Amino acid sequence: MERAMEVAAGGRVVWGALALAAPGLNVKLAGMGDRDAPELRYLIRVFGSRAVALGLGYLASDPAARRRWRKLCLMVDACDTAAGIAHLIRGDVPRASIASLAAITGTYTALDILALRAERHDSLA
Repeated sequence: MERAMEVAAGGRVVWGALALAAPGLNVKLAGMGDRDAPELRYLIRVFGSRAVALGLGYLASDPAARRRWRKLCLMVDACDTAAGIAHLIRGDVPRASIASLAAITGTYTALDILALRAERHDSLA
């Protein structure tokens, strides 16, 4: 499970770095190129810096600190997924775009939960 979390953290760093360096490309990859605006690019960069911080924080931490990072990642990913589902229900964002983004953050959420459960199981054994 730890290897999966490290790969996910690396993914956060790559995705976040892309958002910081090329927010317009990030908007296009998300399928929302028709909504591109300076405000959206700013928010993409905010997201990018957060993703880089979560990924690097996890990767740079010792094993004891990684539990706290897993909890923090779960909180962020669950909030992002809930927001994506809310937009999907409201239909105020292109459905294919928000569904794919919510699927990504939902996958991160599931991975966070599985890692925390595995950790708890290991500590009880």
